[in-house]
Amino acid sequence: MKNKTIYSRFKEIADKNPGAHAIIEDDRIVSYSQLDRMIDCILAKFYDRAPDYVGIVMHHGAEQVAAMLAVLKSGAGYIPAEPSLPQERIDYMMQTAGVELIINDNFCRHLKATDRVMPDRSRPDGVAYVLYTSGTSGKPKGVVVENHSVVNYAEAFEDEFRSGPGDIMLQYSVCSFDIFVEEVFATLLNGAAVCIPSYAVHNGSLTGLMRFVERHGVTIIDGFPYLLAEMNKLPEIPACVKLIISGGDVIRGSYITNLRDKDVKIYNTYGPSETTVCSNYYRVDNVEPLADGTFPVGKAVKGVEVKILDKDLREVPKGATGEICIFGEGVSRGYLGNPSERKNFVTLPDGRRMYRSGDLGYELPDGNIAFLHRRDDQVMILGKRVEPEEVENVLNTCPCVERGIVRAFLDDNGLHYLVAYVIIKESCRLCDIKSWLSAQLSDFMIPEFFVKMKAIPITKRGKVNMDALPVVMKEGGV
Repeated sequence: MKNKTIYSRFKEIADKNPGAHAIIEDDRIVSYSQLDRMIDCILAKFYDRAPDYVGIVMHHGAEQVAAMLAVLKSGAGYIPAEPSLPQERIDYMMQTAGVELIINDNFCRHLKATDRVMPDRSRPDGVAYVLYTSGTSGKPKGVVVENHSVVNYAEAFEDEFRSGPGDIMLQYSVCSFDIFVEEVFATLLNGAAVCIPSYAVHNGSLTGLMRFVERHGVTIIDGFPYLLAEMNKLPEIPACVKLIISGGDVIRGSYITNLRDKDVKIYNTYGPSETTVCSNYYRVDNVEPLADGTFPVGKAVKGVEVKILDKDLREVPKGATGEICIFGEGVSRGYLGNPSERKNFVTLPDGRRMYRSGDLGYELPDGNIAFLHRRDDQVMILGKRVEPEEVENVLNTCPCVERGIVRAFLDDNGLHYLVAYVIIKESCRLCDIKSWLSAQLSDFMIPEFFVKMKAIPITKRGKVNMDALPVVMKEGGV
């Protein structure tokens, strides 16, 4: 796999099975050969510019996937962003990456057919994409992932799940999260089809989504634990679904009590964006959860090694708590620029690269790894990584906030939610604060609750007294 790129592997599939379905939408089907021609049509519009990075700000569909593959074929890396993101956040991502070209929906409308087959300039060690995640500095940081890491992950995915021609993967995640990479590239690079719902279906009811799944014969659903928890409440799920993959947050036994009785395999997966989607897999539908109600995250995927290390980077005894550290093909190049978090990437004396996840865990007697919690304050909100400190930093730039504190709490189902404690200036309204946050942060980063304070309680050492902050209780749910 080290001599292949995302596009070259896609091209092999397209040449072998040109008529096979690649993209399925409600109103059209795009074959592998049609998608490949679409790639060249898009690429012809910017190939001679030879950019290093290209922004992609598009609604989901075949053109979006083709645009990403066109960028990859050009030898550049793409920077994905949802059109619904705050413009200030999109601008920050594109500017810090030095993006000179942004592909949007208009760019890909009325594409002209081309007889020119654009040469493939992609390289295994070339950048595939940059995903921006929450950062402690108050600004998002870009994770730089190379082609070979994605190709290795596609092979690991096929090795575990035996996915391939005949399988249909639901494309449900936003493009700026690494589950999207799994949904699209682990599918297309193994000869299966990606099924993309319309905006209305995606943002509608779960019942409507399940009707879409049944209508198109979707066999694989990939999502966050909250999606499983909601599917678990349904009396039935479409019989075509054979595999459900959960990632991005802790999965609990209570989330799958009914799903376990269906003829479907369910997997818990683990892995930061810095390690290319996932580093660990664990099947959960046929086992009991651990004593705390959660499931292990399992063993390392193909091409990856995972160890539990102490603060001096020495392996701890089996069963002892340590930091989950990841080695191998999945470890990304690092961060764009020079953020403080770069120290999480370590080059070992033997030349191998390691990523320190910041997550604590331990190895079970059977060799599977159990996840405990973060070493720092980072949490997952709806399966997406959030630094409360980043939200707090933005909150404190709001002109009508004198001081703000943001903290994370757990609801009855063990899912995180954010609470903001604010001392406000005169004439400040909650809508003013939320509007300020919405202009700079993604929706899932905005606190669910705001508590008006006269003063922030402080300990004798001058730190925020967490025990004195009122807790807004939230009933379990999504």
